[in-house]
Amino acid sequence: MSNRHVDQNAPVDSQRREALKRLGQGCLGLRLGLGLWLGLGPGAAYAVTQVQDRNPTRPHSTPRPMRVITLFQGATDTAVALGISPLAVVESWREKPVYPYLRSALPDVTVIGLETQPSLEDIALLEPDLIIASRFRHQNIAPLLQQLAPVLMLEQIYEFKETVRRMGQVCQREQQARWLLEQWQQRVSEIKQQMKQVFGDQPPTVSVLDIRSDHLRSYLPTSFSGSVLTELGFAWSEVSQQASGVSIKVTSKESLPVVNAQLFFVFLRAESPAVQQHYHALQQHPIWQRMEAPRKQRIREVDGIAWSLSGGILGANRILDDVAQMLQEAQSDPPEATLTGINTMGSATRDGIKV
Repeated sequence: MSNRHVDQNAPVDSQRREALKRLGQGCLGLRLGLGLWLGLGPGAAYAVTQVQDRNPTRPHSTPRPMRVITLFQGATDTAVALGISPLAVVESWREKPVYPYLRSALPDVTVIGLETQPSLEDIALLEPDLIIASRFRHQNIAPLLQQLAPVLMLEQIYEFKETVRRMGQVCQREQQARWLLEQWQQRVSEIKQQMKQVFGDQPPTVSVLDIRSDHLRSYLPTSFSGSVLTELGFAWSEVSQQASGVSIKVTSKESLPVVNAQLFFVFLRAESPAVQQHYHALQQHPIWQRMEAPRKQRIREVDGIAWSLSGGILGANRILDDVAQMLQEAQSDPPEATLTGINTMGSATRDGIKV
């Protein structure tokens, strides 16, 4: 994959000098006014509802494609879903520089740094029409971004349906956004029917477990994957319902009962020996083996990129794919194997990724 980085050694023309000048002025404004800006309420200063073409004499019949830069993974995912080719994106968390499921749509996209630290100089040189950012990640640099282009500042990075709606509106892709959300709702309804056939009127409780080298995280109903499973109708343990935030960090094996559920969706944070060894140690521990999902072999291994890191509607649809495949396998099992739902969770391979 031949992703590009901005060549900062290239000659700088007058327009680029002006862009860098704006960046310098923004730095001064940030130093003088950041304290006042931070007191503003959500969306008060940097939300945009419309982006104007910088060349007002251009005929309306031949609109120039919008030059969009996305600063978080869910925005990049959503841009592709809306048929937008971003001018630049931030580097993916894993499988760098771009997640495998997006590579065919972004073969030569420019990469401008990390989601937590995008290169403002590169953004200035690229002269975008619109920057799509998240207050969760980019609140402190929002005044600088605003010096460079209009900014669509979304509140969270994983509220994928809101990202579709807002980006569709601002990027003049409202019809495509409506279609994506309608298709989503149709798929959810179909999978709910499958769930009823498999589980009856009592869907199982679930835990989404992210295995790391020295601990695990259990994602909650408010997380990205948790919100999808909740919409489908899966149930959650009382601990998960009462916990705040998006995940519970479990650092000791003695605390494993907090993640107990009837069905586990599990992924490994990294394909490293340390993570593999930790997962193996968990599987061998008596407390793990006594929990309901391991005891009844109701564990489904899934792709962590789709389930945790993608953050957009394409990634969310891949979660639906996994659930639909699981239910289809359950329906094809002998009747005695599905009396209580799903007794055996296997693994499958999709696009070369073990899920």
